[in-house]
Amino acid sequence: MNFKNAQQAFEFYYDHIIQNGYIFDNTKALFNQGFTIDNPLQNNILTKYRKWNPTYAEREWNWYLSGDPNAEIISIFAPIWKNMMDSDGNVRSNYGWQWQREDQLKKVIDILKNNKNSRHACISIYDGKEISTYSKDTPCTYAIQFTILNNKLNMSVLMRSNDLWYGFCNDQYCFSKLQELVSIELGIPVGEYFHFAHNLHIYNNFLNKKNGTN
Repeated sequence: MNFKNAQQAFEFYYDHIIQNGYIFDNTKALFNQGFTIDNPLQNNILTKYRKWNPTYAEREWNWYLSGDPNAEIISIFAPIWKNMMDSDGNVRSNYGWQWQREDQLKKVIDILKNNKNSRHACISIYDGKEISTYSKDTPCTYAIQFTILNNKLNMSVLMRSNDLWYGFCNDQYCFSKLQELVSIELGIPVGEYFHFAHNLHIYNNFLNKKNGTN
């Protein structure tokens, strides 16, 4: 399935999950959902009932760019991070910290500069070998892969779990910004963004936002 932009994807899946989702752990959820966003840089969610905050999304992106896993400052703006912090105030879900570990992002760029046909330009985030470190915060994203096709940079994001209301709206913004960053480093245009979620869901308290009843 293809969507013109992130807003179109959000609006489709908001209705689709409500109408067809399974009742699952305080959510309605669909499983193994994959779709393509044709214009990833059209990454603002302007849907009126969503009331998405682009200022916060940009703040989260800049926190990722810092590579600092400490969430004390970002939690002032999004208190949910307080529940995820360890005793030092750090989280596992600062994706910038993850892609800077072992120079993953730099290696991706170098790989594609050296071989535009490479299938090795991958960043891993969730790691089953690190489950013991996930007592407070478990990353929702498995991996990100970049591919050059028709001289454009395509990107695939694979997620184990994705909350449509907050998670998708803010994550797609940061991931599309990452796609743009890599494309600039490579000197080529941004291509398509493929998004896959094993579990794509809406929490029960957001199911009637479109109707303004909660």
